[in-house]
Amino acid sequence: MDIKHFKIEEWMNEYEQGAVYNMAETCVDSLTVGELLTLGGEDPVQFFQNLTDTKLTYGHIEGSPDFKREVAKLYKTMEPDNVLAMNGAIGANFLLLYTLIEPGDEVICVDPTYQQLHSVPESFGATVKRLQLTKKNNFIPDVDEMASLVSEKTKLIIINNPNNPTGSVMDEAKLNEIVEVAKSADAYLLCDEVYRGLLQDPNLDVPSIVDLYEKGISTSSMSKALSLAGLRLGWIAAPEDVIRECVKHRDYTTISCGMIDDLLAVHALKNYDKIMDRSLKIVRNNIEILDDWVKNEPRINYVKPQGGTTTMLTYDADMSSVDFCIGLYEKNGAFFAPGSCFDMEGTVRIGYACDPDVLKEGLQKVSEYLREL
Repeated sequence: MDIKHFKIEEWMNEYEQGAVYNMAETCVDSLTVGELLTLGGEDPVQFFQNLTDTKLTYGHIEGSPDFKREVAKLYKTMEPDNVLAMNGAIGANFLLLYTLIEPGDEVICVDPTYQQLHSVPESFGATVKRLQLTKKNNFIPDVDEMASLVSEKTKLIIINNPNNPTGSVMDEAKLNEIVEVAKSADAYLLCDEVYRGLLQDPNLDVPSIVDLYEKGISTSSMSKALSLAGLRLGWIAAPEDVIRECVKHRDYTTISCGMIDDLLAVHALKNYDKIMDRSLKIVRNNIEILDDWVKNEPRINYVKPQGGTTTMLTYDADMSSVDFCIGLYEKNGAFFAPGSCFDMEGTVRIGYACDPDVLKEGLQKVSEYLREL
């Protein structure tokens, strides 16, 4: 099986650990174990004392009952049997695609998005039709164009909301329009929802795709909005027939996720509102820092993100995005991801949900670099 190089992951693997001002990270500023436990009023000493009595078996193969129950609460129509634990959203996406997609199928996928969502089905022999998101449309899908891509072979439509890398957000009305397109083809509709809930507008409430469409599928994780990437735990929320097929394929790839990861994830999910309050405070505060900087930096422009933790910055410099990012990194340790990772040359992706001091100082270093250019 041939598969393309995963450009963004290779970039992060190569450079992230040496960054001084990491503005390529896509998670909300990570929690420590101590912060996680005390957030819910737990005594960390007592928690770890209880943990010493835990036998490290495989545990619950499909995710603990507590984990599945807490995840199901994040949706209106899902029950624990609609939830399957996986090793992060990347594992959830892969298993879902491995389960559903066969050679000869057609898949429609928004672009730009997380590369896995189009490169994996291509590697399985599917024809992937990419629906280009454009700056002109604020990176929101053109539903008429999406409908024009549908054929009798369309098996799956893939969207990402809020979008990585642009930070665009589809509201309920737009999602329902896309549901109608999926219905016209009797296609599954997968929405990567790892940034769900991270909205700049406090009055906006965006539902999950599983609560809008009987063939809707949501993938998500503890990593992005919940600041717990180190747990490596995610999930699929889907109709029970899809979950059963995923379990059959999962037995060949996963067995189970980590028991300690599961225990900490359950604690986090029981304190979901408290963690999300923290995350929203960070992203809403930091977008003001970023927006002020963009307004005062003449060689940068962007479409202001409406959700998530990332956006694309267009720079005014006659050089490739890789050269721009490497030059910046080598000059002062400020770290972006090049737009070429998303086939968006002339741009860089910023992850702005980091520590605010890192963001402020990092953006200052970018301005110094631009002046030197």
